[in-house]
Amino acid sequence: MRNIGMWLLVLLLASMLAGCGAGTTKIEGSGQPTQPGQEGKGSGGAGAAEFTFRLGHLQNTEHPYQKGAEKFKELLAQKSNGRIEVNIFPSSQLGNGRDQIEGLQLGTIHLHIGSVAPVANFAPKLNVLSLPYLFRDREHVFQVLDGEIGKELSADLESKGMINLSFWENGWRHLTNDVRPIKTAEDASGLKIRVLESPAYVSYVKALGSTPTPIPFGELYTALEQKVVDGQENPLAQIATNKFDEVQKYLSLNAHTYDAAVFLISKMAYDQLPAELQQAVHEAALEAAAYQRQLSEESEAKYLQQLKESGMQIEENPDLESFRKAVEPVYEELQESIGKDLIKRVRETK
Repeated sequence: MRNIGMWLLVLLLASMLAGCGAGTTKIEGSGQPTQPGQEGKGSGGAGAAEFTFRLGHLQNTEHPYQKGAEKFKELLAQKSNGRIEVNIFPSSQLGNGRDQIEGLQLGTIHLHIGSVAPVANFAPKLNVLSLPYLFRDREHVFQVLDGEIGKELSADLESKGMINLSFWENGWRHLTNDVRPIKTAEDASGLKIRVLESPAYVSYVKALGSTPTPIPFGELYTALEQKVVDGQENPLAQIATNKFDEVQKYLSLNAHTYDAAVFLISKMAYDQLPAELQQAVHEAALEAAAYQRQLSEESEAKYLQQLKESGMQIEENPDLESFRKAVEPVYEELQESIGKDLIKRVRETK
């Protein structure tokens, strides 16, 4: 009787394990299983999602990145009929920019929205997009990003384990500091400025006679508060939504660089999708990009007014010609690694 009881217990346990294993779903790109009931359910879906993706970015929930990510999540749920669920992790929850890009390569992070500059460390020709005063206006930007040049630059990323689904917008970058107003390029001389980990940004700040200091974005507010650096450069959305006005007194609207954003998917995760879902991902990414760009442009006036009301002293008409002249050495320094012909093609795009 004792032996019979033991065999019954073994059979019962085996049955329970088989039942649990039969319904597991794989989170594509991570190799991690989720138990039934833990998969997401898309807003347009008919049941549990087959694929669950982690999307990370560095900004908070008020930023246009987040709004664009939410739109992409909604569109993809509809276009995939609920087969793909996207979980969004804002505010550097999945690490700093480099951490998240490396996560894409490893397949531990599936989607990422971020400035093009950190990605250029993996595909150097992308540095062309970070050159100061390269673009005339937004129309010029979009002709380049959405045309053949944008496709060529994006293609360089595939061998690095990631695919650029679409170019989004971070906006025109401006200088802030807590020392003095900046009207001319000379006014920026001698300051210690936080920059992205990027040859173009480091060279730009050096050309102003300032000291470039790379600091991860998630640590920037504290670095400004503790006077580790005197200032930083970022679009109005970052300055306003991250409350840099609390630790920076002066803002100069010198619009030195248009900061294109990339919306990346891990190639490892992408390759595991069937063709119809790959198509759904592309379509949702392009539609979300158009939405996010428009939202970003429309929000700039709101952010500027918010910063004015906070008490920041804003130089709205800096001497842009002095800045353009000051940054000429940046082109001389980087044109060999980027390519003279590529810079020329971007500048001459109509």
